[in-house]
Amino acid sequence: MAKSGSKDVREAAESVAIQALSFIAQDPERLGRFLALTGIGPAEIRSAAAEPGFLVGVLEYIASDQALMTAFAAESSHQPSTIDAARIALGGGWERDIP
Repeated sequence: MAKSGSKDVREAAESVAIQALSFIAQDPERLGRFLALTGIGPAEIRSAAAEPGFLVGVLEYIASDQALMTAFAAESSHQPSTIDAARIALGGGWERDIP
């Protein structure tokens, strides 16, 4: 049963990350900055999204900018703590984030 629960947590975290990617992509300035920092080209986003670490990278990017995190939280109706929990559930975070 724990496997089902952890699968549900991962799926929920992936959903938050996909929403975050959509949020980034909606604004050309946000998208341009994201692409510049990640080194991914616009045509490569779809294939990059299938890579294991990409979604956690999206959430790491959102979490690295307080204004961006606040804007995404407001638009998505997620609390910043939910976004951060999703980031950690996908394997992100620094040692200080892990209890």
